[in-house]
Amino acid sequence: MRPFFKTWLTICLLLPLAAHATNREQRLPAGFNGYTAQSASEQSQRAPRIVVTRPAGNSQALAKVTTVKASTAASKQSSDVLSRAVNVLGTPYRWGGSSPSKGFDCSGLVKYAFNDVKAVDLPRTSNAMAAGHGIKVERKDLKPGDLVFFNIKSRKVNHVAIYLGNDRFIHAPRRGKAVTIDTLKKPYWNTHYAVAKRVLPKEPALRIVQR
Repeated sequence: MRPFFKTWLTICLLLPLAAHATNREQRLPAGFNGYTAQSASEQSQRAPRIVVTRPAGNSQALAKVTTVKASTAASKQSSDVLSRAVNVLGTPYRWGGSSPSKGFDCSGLVKYAFNDVKAVDLPRTSNAMAAGHGIKVERKDLKPGDLVFFNIKSRKVNHVAIYLGNDRFIHAPRRGKAVTIDTLKKPYWNTHYAVAKRVLPKEPALRIVQR
C-alpha cells in the first residue's frame, strides 16, 4: 500500500473519532470540584467563593443573590460560644471557678464559653484578657461574642462579660449571685463600662463571581 494512501486512510478513520470525543460529555473523576489541588494552608486562606449565573434581563434577582452572605466558621463559633454561656445560666458564682459543677467567676465563665474555639486562647484573668487579646471595638460596633470589660471599685479592669446583642451581656457577677444576663443600659454597668474586645477570628471576605 502506498504511503500517501495509508496516510489518507488513517485521517479518514481518526477524524470521526476525534469529533465524537470532543462533542460527547466527559465523565469527571469522583470528588472533582473544578479546582486544582491545594495545600491545607492555601485553602484556609482562601475566601469563600460563590459563582452566580447572571439571569437574563433580571437584574433584580442578581442584586438579591449578591447581597446574600456566606455562612462562615466565625459566625458558627460565635453561636457556639453564646450557647455554652447561656446553658449555664443560674450556676452559682465561685471565685476561681471555671466549670458548671464548681461554679464560675467572671473570667472563668468566659474561658469556659470559649473553650472549644481552637483559634482563641484566653488568659485566666479579666485584666489580662483586656490588656493583650483581640482587637478593640467601639461600643456602637459591638457584636454577639465580643467581650465587654468593666472597672468596678478600681481603675483597672476587674470584670468581664460576653456580649449577647441589644445591649445585653451574660456574666458571673459576684459572690452570692449566679450567672445571669444583664444590660448595659443600667446606670451601674454604663458607668463602670471600660472597653470591649473582639477575640473571635475575623470572618473571611465573600467573593462573588458573575457568569
